[in-house]
Amino acid sequence: MLTPRRFLPSISSLRALEALDRLGSASAVAQELSLTQSAVSRQLQALEKQMGTEMVQRDQKRLTLTTAAKDYAAEIRQALTQITNASMRLQVQPTGGTLNLAILPTFGMRWLMPRLPEFARLHPDVTLNMATRLEPFNFATEPLDAAIYFGTDDWPGTDRLLLKHESVIAVAAPSLVPDGALANPQDILALPLLHIKTRPKAWAEWFNAQGAPLGKAVPGMIYDQFSTITQAALHGIGVALMPDYLVEQEIATSKLVPVYGGPVEMRGAYYLVWPRARANNPAVVAFREWLTGKAEPEDPLPR
Repeated sequence: MLTPRRFLPSISSLRALEALDRLGSASAVAQELSLTQSAVSRQLQALEKQMGTEMVQRDQKRLTLTTAAKDYAAEIRQALTQITNASMRLQVQPTGGTLNLAILPTFGMRWLMPRLPEFARLHPDVTLNMATRLEPFNFATEPLDAAIYFGTDDWPGTDRLLLKHESVIAVAAPSLVPDGALANPQDILALPLLHIKTRPKAWAEWFNAQGAPLGKAVPGMIYDQFSTITQAALHGIGVALMPDYLVEQEIATSKLVPVYGGPVEMRGAYYLVWPRARANNPAVVAFREWLTGKAEPEDPLPR
């Protein structure tokens, strides 16, 4: 595709604009880019001339971006990051390719990491880079080849591999339930409940599964990761709904005890997902085929 020159500013001028938006002063930009302040000013002036619009407001020695220029800087920041990452991959150029993988922190640490030495042994020529992502993201704007996420199998423009269904169990420190497991699920409502940010409806689903639907949402402390909610439960702060595979050791050592009932399978599951455009990437293929042997069946029995 042939793009008019006026729409392709120099990388140097774009870096100066992005850095001014992020750092807020020409002196900080000059220090980061190893330039003089006058050189930074010339880069910005050249960009304004090429784009045919005012982008920098000059108040004595202070430089600030216009509102439109700030929006422009936010957009080009993603492009500059993609160029940087692509350049790094080109320089490293492992023979088996590179897989940039987004992972969930706790699932990655407790389920994926113990299995990765086998992948490294079988595919020593594949470089695996991992980045933590808790919030939703778009493959089109992130330099990622695949992701491990929790949810449903409806991510547009992607294919997926089911890794594991999630069953949760209500647990607490023994000090919180000194008489042992409760007789009725409603009795849990007398205790402080702990919520995980990524599963806002978990307690409602759990009570429904026990045949004791809630009439309204229940209050409680909210945590953004399973690692922190586990610590809260261990210290007796409240009752937590935890994936059973995450608290097997804590239950076995009686650091946590089931409060009522056993594991309950919830909606949603853990998936490896990849954009269809990356489906034939050799590193993605190798990782996907290896994980297929680690995944649970699509329709486990019993459910």
